[in-house]
Amino acid sequence: MAHVLAIDDDAAVTHLLKRGLTQEGFVVDTANSGLTGLHRALDNPPDLIILDIMMPDMDGLEVLARVRATDLHLPVLVLTARDELADQVKGLEAGATDYVIKPFEFSVLLARVRALLRQHDVGPCLCFDDLTLDRAGRQALRRGRVINLTPLENQLLAQFLAHPRQVFSKESLLADLWGFNFVGHNNLVEVYVRQLRQKLEAGGEPRLIHTVFGSGYVLRSQGDAPVVTPPPGDSLSPASGVPQADLSLVW
Repeated sequence: MAHVLAIDDDAAVTHLLKRGLTQEGFVVDTANSGLTGLHRALDNPPDLIILDIMMPDMDGLEVLARVRATDLHLPVLVLTARDELADQVKGLEAGATDYVIKPFEFSVLLARVRALLRQHDVGPCLCFDDLTLDRAGRQALRRGRVINLTPLENQLLAQFLAHPRQVFSKESLLADLWGFNFVGHNNLVEVYVRQLRQKLEAGGEPRLIHTVFGSGYVLRSQGDAPVVTPPPGDSLSPASGVPQADLSLVW
């Protein structure tokens, strides 16, 4: 059974999480302050942390920073009322693996917890063209250059590398990385694609993640055949039936 640690100063929230997750077969510990939660996380490391941001004595971002100093890979789901784009980006950049905004539906949070635990059980390296991704180490290697990635950058790049030459819409990437019922800003995908491109191209390497206007993003090398995109209105997941796209729309 997976061990979850819920850190939140709202007793109603920790009670709900403990009761609901326990009923679903998880072992759940709770803490009502950041400092207490940090001590419990370090003394008895869980499989996943659910973490509030605004708490007494130590806020969630400080807890997150200290947890990341000892464990780069532990899934941390931030659960907070802070819903501004800047707050979401700040939390994810600080090392959060996922970001859920209060108020929340327990069924959605449960699905996100299960998805994070599945993702934490990472597989082997992924490769395409001159790029290799070590998912467990959250590092990419391109032409001998080591590229350190945040948890979300790691997940986004893994999604592209697992399905090269397939087009993903912003909506499908939001669903895959943040969950189907994510409540937030669609341009989070644009933010992370831009950051990922900057890291992958920092040594002057050619672009691998391209924009397909009106459709989304695709991982392809410069010499690839035309990308494939689904017809308008269809899902852009790799499982969709797909016709050819006009290369003039890809950059």
